Amino acid sequence: MAEDDDHDAARARDAERLRQLEARLGQKVEPPEASRGEEHFSQANLAWRMVTELVAGLGIGFGIGFGLDTLFGTTPILMVVFVLIGLAAGIKTMLRTANEIGKAPGQSGDDKGR
Repeated sequence: MAEDDDHDAARARDAERLRQLEARLGQKVEPPEASRGEEHFSQANLAWRMVTELVAGLGIGFGIGFGLDTLFGTTPILMVVFVLIGLAAGIKTMLRTANEIGKAPGQSGDDKGR
């Protein structure tokens, strides 16, 4: 029975030491910082975003021009015009995205690059 008392006392001491160690470790552990990857797009993501914006502008311009040419029965002149308009819109959107790269988080970009 004396061995059981010693064993229980040793377990109680070990449990108390473990709680103290956990408390000390909890004080030393710093909270993890938010990674910059969560706040910003990586460069590859920005590049794909800009390519997608350009292709979307071209695709929408082509679709509108082709639809209007079909509707009015004209030669593909409206398709060419709207593809060029879509190209200009895609490039303008790409430039706006490129201006956002240097901005601080939370600030929106504008067309003037400010």
